[in-house]
Amino acid sequence: MKLYHHPLSGHAHRARLFLSLLGVPHEAIEVDLKAGAHKTPEFLALNPFGQVPVLDDDGTVVPDSNAILVYIARKFERTDWLPEDPKGAAAVQRWLSVAAGELAYGPAAARLVTVFGASFRSEEVIGRAHTMLRRLEAHLAGRDWLVGEHPTIADVALYSYVARAPEGNVDLSGYHRVNAFLRRIEALPGFLPFAVTPAGLTAAA
Repeated sequence: MKLYHHPLSGHAHRARLFLSLLGVPHEAIEVDLKAGAHKTPEFLALNPFGQVPVLDDDGTVVPDSNAILVYIARKFERTDWLPEDPKGAAAVQRWLSVAAGELAYGPAAARLVTVFGASFRSEEVIGRAHTMLRRLEAHLAGRDWLVGEHPTIADVALYSYVARAPEGNVDLSGYHRVNAFLRRIEALPGFLPFAVTPAGLTAAA
């Protein structure tokens, strides 16, 4: 099993994190984004969208981080991480949609500005980030995990970009439940840290 990734990509980290939490042996192959390795014909044959991560499981190629989470959970029959009952499955899918929507266009976009020089309007994406974080803070009232009584791939999908939101000048200090949620994930056996960059609020810390 091979995972094509970049160490500063939160999307790639969520895939690496889940593989590590499950203890799945794999080869991590770094894609040099700065050199344009994700735009080569060889890589585009794996993912025509030219994005990391991509999982290659002995010829079964799975692009997209959330799709990889689902694939790994199903392959190893980990119904604890991806429930099969309609209510649980729908609840996890809801948060995967948040990861692909509000998270991507809020905290992740804000970090893209400071870490990768993206041209988003900082005040706009930071505002979106705080809207998303307020909703996450409210959801975590009286619960430890996003869905049910134990961690699922929903929690994995949100972790990386929320944890590194300060790199995009998104202050997490007022979100006590969110911070406790991040610490619970970091305490899980097999946790794999996400690389820290000296950007945004992190640079001033």
